[in-house]
Amino acid sequence: MIQNWQIPLLMTILAGLATVLGGFFTFLVNKNNMKVLSLGLGFSAGVMIFVSFTEILSTAEGLLKQYYPVDYHWIMFWGFIAGVIISKLIDTFIPDHVEEDLISEGCEKCNRTHKIKRAGLLTAIAIAVHNFPEGLGTFLVSSQDIAIGISVALAIALHNIPEGIAVALPIYHATGKKRMAIWYSFWTGMTEPIGALIGLALLHWFLPQVFVGFFMAAVVGIMIYISFDTLLPLSHEYGDWHYAITGIMSGVIVIWASLLFLNGY
Repeated sequence: MIQNWQIPLLMTILAGLATVLGGFFTFLVNKNNMKVLSLGLGFSAGVMIFVSFTEILSTAEGLLKQYYPVDYHWIMFWGFIAGVIISKLIDTFIPDHVEEDLISEGCEKCNRTHKIKRAGLLTAIAIAVHNFPEGLGTFLVSSQDIAIGISVALAIALHNIPEGIAVALPIYHATGKKRMAIWYSFWTGMTEPIGALIGLALLHWFLPQVFVGFFMAAVVGIMIYISFDTLLPLSHEYGDWHYAITGIMSGVIVIWASLLFLNGY
């Protein structure tokens, strides 16, 4: 049973709401001049990769070792594989980007405005589905260690900003309505706390605490997949590899130092 679940849930909600910040960012910043976002995405990837392999896996080990002192290594390994498979299945059936032929399919007679609006709607659906496991992961990590959870929530929030932009930008350009653009970006982010609530229900009513270790390892698989499949390519798209690498190393250095301070070293 997860104790003190309110703070992890709040952190997940705040991370999800970063899509709204991205929606507002759409009205202020030119999409073609977003070098800061490139650095931020690389920073987010650096944080997630470092925290996943150094902190979350060690937490999973601590949870599993007391129940499976011999086989816990293999349980962690298969948990990681499960996380990668989950992410891959989501990518396969609902890609996190919208192909040009998908936007144009069935719309040969549509004007440019309708195509842009459809792109925004399809992107919103794709991002909403991708945010679901992120919310589950943020909640699980935060429920075990608030300090690590803050790092993960920050990383998720940073990469939710361009997701909010990806949703709000086409909706705003197609309709001219700021409120509608913000509304769509809001609901794509809210799938994260929904994932957290489902994770809470499963762990509270259906699954014993021993399975938390397995799910923590699965979270590592999900986060590593997200980092290499989504964050780094987007970082390159908004800037270049120099920005991406600078962001990654900055993320590793900052999160390492912050964890040392939080742990009193």
